[in-house]
Amino acid sequence: MKPLLSAVLVSAALLGGVAATESALAGGTFRLAHDVGYAGAESLDPISPSRFFYANQFLYSRLVRQDMQGQPSPELALNWSASADAKQWTFELRKGVKFHDGSDLTAEDVKYSLERIKDPKIDSPVAAVLGVIDSVTVLNSHKLRINLASAHADLPLLLMDYRVRMIPENSGDSIATTGIGSGPFMLDELDPEGTTVLKAFDQYWEGKPASDTVEVIGIADAQARVQALLAGQLDFEDSILSQQMALFADKSRFQTNSIATGEWRALVFRTDTAPYNDVRVRKALRMLVDRKQMMTLVSGKDGGTVACDTPVWSGDQYRTQIECPQDIPAAKQLLKEAGYGEGLEVDIYAADNEPEWIRMIEVYQQQAARAGVKVNLKIAASDGYWSDVWMKEPVVATRWSQRPADQVLNEAFRSGASWNESFFSNAGFDGLLDQARQELDYDKRKALYGKLQQALWQQGGALVPYHLNQNRVLGAGVSGVDPVENFSIRWNKVAVAD
Repeated sequence: MKPLLSAVLVSAALLGGVAATESALAGGTFRLAHDVGYAGAESLDPISPSRFFYANQFLYSRLVRQDMQGQPSPELALNWSASADAKQWTFELRKGVKFHDGSDLTAEDVKYSLERIKDPKIDSPVAAVLGVIDSVTVLNSHKLRINLASAHADLPLLLMDYRVRMIPENSGDSIATTGIGSGPFMLDELDPEGTTVLKAFDQYWEGKPASDTVEVIGIADAQARVQALLAGQLDFEDSILSQQMALFADKSRFQTNSIATGEWRALVFRTDTAPYNDVRVRKALRMLVDRKQMMTLVSGKDGGTVACDTPVWSGDQYRTQIECPQDIPAAKQLLKEAGYGEGLEVDIYAADNEPEWIRMIEVYQQQAARAGVKVNLKIAASDGYWSDVWMKEPVVATRWSQRPADQVLNEAFRSGASWNESFFSNAGFDGLLDQARQELDYDKRKALYGKLQQALWQQGGALVPYHLNQNRVLGAGVSGVDPVENFSIRWNKVAVAD
């Protein structure tokens, strides 16, 4: 994969033809579900800590989006270039883009959207990702310069973040309920616990969307989502377990895809809470795992790619190779040195609507017992899990979607970051993060990101056993989704045949 800075100018020609000419089918309602993880408090503010993930994908547009290889490609930005020191980035915007309220998108809207990320009243987790932005200078109505507090060679990678969406200037006070963006669909009815209805935006810049309506249906229970899909009440679900894929073998009714991703499930030990504040304890609790066996038992033999507690996935240009075989004797020795030679008891919390978490903890129970560690599974109600349990209890199950290396390392492990769920705080680690961002030589930058991943393996509090293959099921009548698309799905192209 090429280092990003070597391609100083990125052209809109990478987009190919517009979606409107490619969508032979039009009309109909596309239905998908979400897990109501914020107990009905899901927000249409894209940078809110409780963002309404699926609804926001349809409502808003980014400056930069992923292409099929996961690299930056034009969306609202036609092209971009960096200064020689990578401290200033200039972006030219697409003309003729409309917001849902009929206003035109301009550089002032982009300036507002980007600078708002740093608003302390919002406490957005995106601030850990884009806090490097110092200010935005409007050069003309469709051209702007992003000024960075320090050099960053990979800024466009960060702008691909699924939350970095453009909203109208000064709309922050109302955006959580209005959802006014420039995406292919606009809000008709907001009901996170029921059915949120989105209508096609006729003035969308890529042409009228292929579907007339999108329904995002709140179904908290994972098995209930599977049953709804089997019953034809949903058209799309992307969290199907490997063991469930056989249920959808009828090709006359379903399409199935399995895609290698950077998505991961993890068990997180708070590094600020005893006994996990002892690096020997948390290293031992990760060393005792047979990751290949865990993956096979939880997600299937081909369920993913083994990871050694790095959040950086195998398809990322900065992924480093780490070996992490199960080592029970070494784990027991570390626990003995930490004062737990007679054993250790660990309570792990997981939501009742996440069977994959529960299976992972059950496998962990069996593996940990060999090192004298007793694991207790604590089931918590899914309703409000993310607000009441996650980042509250000492040990929790978690899940993350795919992110570029710099983004996930800063967002999940930088000291003080809003979503630093392991409460990992290490000044040396933070310094390496800063060095990696500012290093303009690709090979040196890659080496720094490698050191960061090695540091997490040695000292971190997150057990990331493997990255998942995403198992996705679509109704047979769904078109417009490429089988290898993951975070690059073009929702405006998706149609549902009767």
